[in-house]
Amino acid sequence: MEQWLKEDERLDYLLAEDLRIIQSPSVFSFSLDAVLLSKFVSIPYQKGNIVDLCAGNGAIPLFLSARTRGHITAVELQDRLVDMASRSVQYNQLQEQITVMQGDVRTIAPLLGIENYDVVTCNPPYFPAYKASEKNVKKHVAIARHEIYLKLDEMVYSASKLLKQGGKAAFVHRPGRLLDIVIAMRANRLEPKRIRFVYPKEGKEANMLLVEGIKDGKPDLKILPPLYIYEADGKYTTEVSEMLYGSKQ
Repeated sequence: MEQWLKEDERLDYLLAEDLRIIQSPSVFSFSLDAVLLSKFVSIPYQKGNIVDLCAGNGAIPLFLSARTRGHITAVELQDRLVDMASRSVQYNQLQEQITVMQGDVRTIAPLLGIENYDVVTCNPPYFPAYKASEKNVKKHVAIARHEIYLKLDEMVYSASKLLKQGGKAAFVHRPGRLLDIVIAMRANRLEPKRIRFVYPKEGKEANMLLVEGIKDGKPDLKILPPLYIYEADGKYTTEVSEMLYGSKQ
């Protein structure tokens, strides 16, 4: 086990997928956002070319590997997270399916190939860069959470460049940025087709949204049923529990 881990790292289970992932409490650990996006996006099972932008420690590519036989490219800016993701892929013996690479989302499309992908996913930084100074967070987390190196419209632009005509892009973000996301998607030939709002529990305001668009798709937006994370007693809802732990036999 020690050969896979560096200082302050641990090997966590992805129970529903029967996989393991390298995480670090002081560097980076994936959040529920990654789980929800990986379950929300529409992906072909038998084949397909998929890219995950802002891949962090590789959680979304690992989740997606259980849903498709297609090839997944994980793009992450920070070298420490690239290293963690690469070791997780190797540990799970998924090198043939998942390629991890270091790269800047803003300039990655020409390197990977314009209009070369069937699906693009991204769990981008949520917060404007100026708020980073107000947060007591470490560098790796600040870059992942704040628009220091990547703004929303830059992310959507790159996703569109990577996608084939008819390809699908799926993002997770905050409800307060809904209009920004829709405007950016339409400005970059991504027609929003499915939106789902995520709520901590019934009676609370939404705190996440999931959106999927099709490149050069026709206008026909569907608002899906709400997704609740917790029951009134604080336990995960059945839907979220199955995402995390798998269906009961």
